[in-house]
Amino acid sequence: MNLSDFGERFRGYSGITHLMDDLSEGLAQPGVVMLGGGNPAQIPEVKAVFERILSELQQSGRLVDTLANYDGPQGKTGFLETLADFFRQQFGWDISSKNIALTHGSQSSFFILFNSFAGQAGAVSKRVLIPLVPEYIGYSDVGIDPELIVSQEARIQHLEDGFFKYQIDFDHLRVDQTTGLICVSRPTNPSGNVLTDAECQQLDAIARRHDLPLLIDNAYGTPFPNIIFNDVNPFWNDNCIVCMSLSKLGLPGARTGIVVANEDVIRFFSNMTAITSLAPSGLGAEIVSQLIADDALLSLCNDLIRPFYRRRAELAVELLRSAIDAPGLHIHKPEGSMFLWLWFEDLGITTSELYQRLKNKGLLVVPGKYFFPGQAQASEHAESCIRMNYVQSEDELARGIEILANELRACW
Repeated sequence: MNLSDFGERFRGYSGITHLMDDLSEGLAQPGVVMLGGGNPAQIPEVKAVFERILSELQQSGRLVDTLANYDGPQGKTGFLETLADFFRQQFGWDISSKNIALTHGSQSSFFILFNSFAGQAGAVSKRVLIPLVPEYIGYSDVGIDPELIVSQEARIQHLEDGFFKYQIDFDHLRVDQTTGLICVSRPTNPSGNVLTDAECQQLDAIARRHDLPLLIDNAYGTPFPNIIFNDVNPFWNDNCIVCMSLSKLGLPGARTGIVVANEDVIRFFSNMTAITSLAPSGLGAEIVSQLIADDALLSLCNDLIRPFYRRRAELAVELLRSAIDAPGLHIHKPEGSMFLWLWFEDLGITTSELYQRLKNKGLLVVPGKYFFPGQAQASEHAESCIRMNYVQSEDELARGIEILANELRACW
């Protein structure tokens, strides 16, 4: 097969491919404990809400109408207006439907935005700056240029009871003429770290000072799905690009991402959508439009989704502490998302090796090395960490942690 340079760039096996292959493989094999993938929890009360809305859409004929017609490349017009009204009324944002575009999920948003603001720009090669790693596994390979991303390792703050927390090292953050975009996620996948309002404001000030956009990946964030356990506020302004998603609301199959940005960004983004995929899906937009019309979106997030994940995170920590009594276990303080980030100090093997040993025993996790985009090679710290999903049933979670504990005891 004779491929172009572009084709060769995406021919190789990547971390996100590894993750999705494991997800598919695990679902197809009975008995495998799936603590690796990114499927959201199927919360019965939330599923019931979606089932009710879909039934109403079907009975009214709107479901078939949605599936039988193209929307514009910016997305379903009525939903864009509804969402703009929601942001204005709830948060006082100076926003209209011209500031919002829909996508085929956040991953496609990152591909467009990373390669639009970084890469070759005349004589200068621009880069995406990630000011804190570990970060989302899906950033690593979206660049057409394989060297598109640069990143800075986080400062580690040790907390009580074996917890720790990553922090941006602002003192050493390098922004220069080769920086095209600053990108962070809030909360951070994989660690569950949540940037404070002050940290967002400081990053925004740095971005503005260098005439750069600040991209905030809000897939797990506030106001929806609001899988955040800290008291923080939504952050957006005309220099900020916020990427949201309906996946962690419980609708990953709807493949609906949301980009909120200034009008210039939305115009070129919509043009890119038209060229690459004609138009985004409208099904997720119809469902969330109804949630907003029913004044049910925020209560769904705040009263059902966030409490579920918070309880499950607390349970996972309790099970880990009970099963693993070792000073080398460090748990990143769970502040949001749907994962725990575990650091095994002085393990004796890399977590890439540990991953394979666990997989052979029927447990899937994700080795830490994939979550350090923009680093020349995996550091010792990266090869000492894993990401663990805690959304499975309580029995599955306990069984997976016991497998993990047994293997760690053998290593230590």
